[in-house]
Amino acid sequence: MDDGLEWRERQLRAVRAHADADERRRAAERAEAAGIVAWFVAEATRRGLPTERLHARPYDGPGRYRTRLTGWYVDRARVRAVDTAGRWYVLTVPASLRARLLGADPPPSPAPLIVGEGGRDGDSIPLRTLLTRRLDDNPDRD
Repeated sequence: MDDGLEWRERQLRAVRAHADADERRRAAERAEAAGIVAWFVAEATRRGLPTERLHARPYDGPGRYRTRLTGWYVDRARVRAVDTAGRWYVLTVPASLRARLLGADPPPSPAPLIVGEGGRDGDSIPLRTLLTRRLDDNPDRD
């Protein structure tokens, strides 16, 4: 009986250790990505890259909604953006009449180190590469 309890406790400790290690890895990736986004904002500002009012799109269907955000779209689809405060946005929101009339308020999210990871083949790109291309003012290359 004690062997079973000890084995379970070892397994539980191992699971916790793996979960803790995974969380540390994700936190390190989030910090690295935040640093890249901050670099982009500083460089875009230094280069005088013009900002624009950002718009959100509904998850499904046509249209676009005003937001209170100002910044730079960083992909050709105009779905991913960085605001002037250095926050990363995926500008998709639920469709609603309220958003149509009053505008949308999409929340910022942690920037990924690989944008589009897990998507179709060829749809992923390292964050630094995407932002560097945007700085070179050629948003059609992504």
